[in-house]
Amino acid sequence: MSGFPKDFAWGTATSSYQVEGALDVGGRGESIWDRFARVPGAVADGSDGRVACDHFHRFADDVALMRQIGVNTYRFSIAWPRILADGRGEVLHAGLDFYRRLVDALLSAGIRPFVTLNHWDMPQALEDEGGWASRRTVDAFVRYADVVSRALGDRVRDWTTHNEPWCMAHLGYETGEHAPGRKEPAAALAAAHHLLLAHGRAVPVIRAHVRDAHVGLVLNLVPGYAASGSDIDREALRRFDGFFNRWYLDPIFFGRYPDDAIADRVQQGHLSSTTLPFVVDGDMAEIATPIDWLGINYYSRAICRGADEGNAPRVIAEPLPAQKTDMGWEVFPDGLAAILERVHADYAPRALYVTENGAAYATEPDHQGRVADVERVHYVRTHVEACAQALARGVPLRGYFLWSLLDNFEWQWGYLRRFGIVHVDYATQKRTLKDSARVYRDLIAAHTNPRSAR
Repeated sequence: MSGFPKDFAWGTATSSYQVEGALDVGGRGESIWDRFARVPGAVADGSDGRVACDHFHRFADDVALMRQIGVNTYRFSIAWPRILADGRGEVLHAGLDFYRRLVDALLSAGIRPFVTLNHWDMPQALEDEGGWASRRTVDAFVRYADVVSRALGDRVRDWTTHNEPWCMAHLGYETGEHAPGRKEPAAALAAAHHLLLAHGRAVPVIRAHVRDAHVGLVLNLVPGYAASGSDIDREALRRFDGFFNRWYLDPIFFGRYPDDAIADRVQQGHLSSTTLPFVVDGDMAEIATPIDWLGINYYSRAICRGADEGNAPRVIAEPLPAQKTDMGWEVFPDGLAAILERVHADYAPRALYVTENGAAYATEPDHQGRVADVERVHYVRTHVEACAQALARGVPLRGYFLWSLLDNFEWQWGYLRRFGIVHVDYATQKRTLKDSARVYRDLIAAHTNPRSAR
C-alpha cells in the first residue's frame, strides 16, 4: 500500500535564470546574475543564462514533457527583472503575459503551478543601491510581490517568497561565490535579515490578492552529524547548525535569532556586539508572520569536525568518491527523513514540502539515444523512500519536487553540472527523457494508484 496521500504533490522544479534564456525580450532588465556572469572566472565555463534551455520560447514543449513524466505540480520562479526592469519602476506587461501563458498551459495540462517570487535573480539596479544589504530592497520586493500576485492570483494558489535565503546572503554577500559576488560578512548578516523581513511583509500582500492562498518560504537545510562523540565535534555541530539552519528557522517560527549563533558571530568578528544593528523594533514579529507551509531543499548532510589537535578518533568516515555526486556531495537519503522529522518536532510547521531534491551526474545519451543515468535512478528511488519514512512517522509532508526538470545553467558551474531528469543538448535544444524521468513516472503512478503497479 502506498504511504503517500492521494492529494500528494508530485512535482519537478526549475528557476527562471537557469532555464528561460530570452534575456533581452520584452524589456527585461539586467539581473545580478547577468552582471556576475561577465566577471572573468566567476562562472567555471565562462557561460551565462543568455539562452540556457530557451524555456521562454519552448515552455509548451516542456509542459508536454511534464505530462509525459506524470507530475501533477510544477515549481518555477518568476524573473524579477522581467517584471520590473529596475526593480521599482514601470511594470513590464510583456513579462507578466509570459507567465500567464505558462500558468495557463500548466492548468490546461492538469498541472498545479507553484510560484517562487525570488530565486536569486534580483535586478542589478537594486544591487547598485546596496542590494539585500540595504533595507530599501525590502520595500522593492514587497511591491514586486504585490504586482505579481495581483496578476496571477486568480489562477495560482501556491506561492513561495524566497528560495534559499542562506545562499543569497552567505554565498552572495559573504563568500562571493554567487552574485553579486561581495565578500562582506556584516553585509551578509544584514542581507539575511532583510530577506526574512521582505518575506514576512510580503505574505499578507500575497494573501490579499489570492483566494485560499497557500504561502510559504523555502530553506536549504542540512542535517548535521558530529563526526564523533568528542566535545569538540559536538561543538562544531552546534556552530554549524546555528549558522546554517537555526539562523533562518528560529526567526520564522519563534521570532528571534538564536542567542548562541549570535555569540558565535561576535566571536568571529562579524558583529561588534550581541545587539543586532540591522534589526528595528517590530521586525521580528513581521518575520514570524505565520506561513502555511515550509519548503525544504535537501541535497546532503554535513559531517561536523572540530580542530584535529586533541580530538577523539573519527567515528564517521569520509564518504568514498563512488558515494558522491558530480557536485562532490554525499548521497545520504537518511538525512532527508532526518531533517523532515527534526523540523516537524522542533518547529511544527503546518505543512512541509521537499521543494528541491536531486543529484548532478554527467550521463550522456548512448548511441541509441538512451540516457541510462543509473546513479540518479538510485538517488530518486531512495529519496522518495525517505519521504515515505517521514510520512509514516507523522511528518505533515504534502509534496516532493525533484530537481530538476531540465539540465540547465548551474550557477557558478555554468553548464558543467547536469541535474535534470531531462537531458538537454545545449547546441540544438533537443530534450531527451533520462531513465530517471521514466523511473520517477513509474514511482508517481505506483504511489498514486498502487493497484495499477501490481
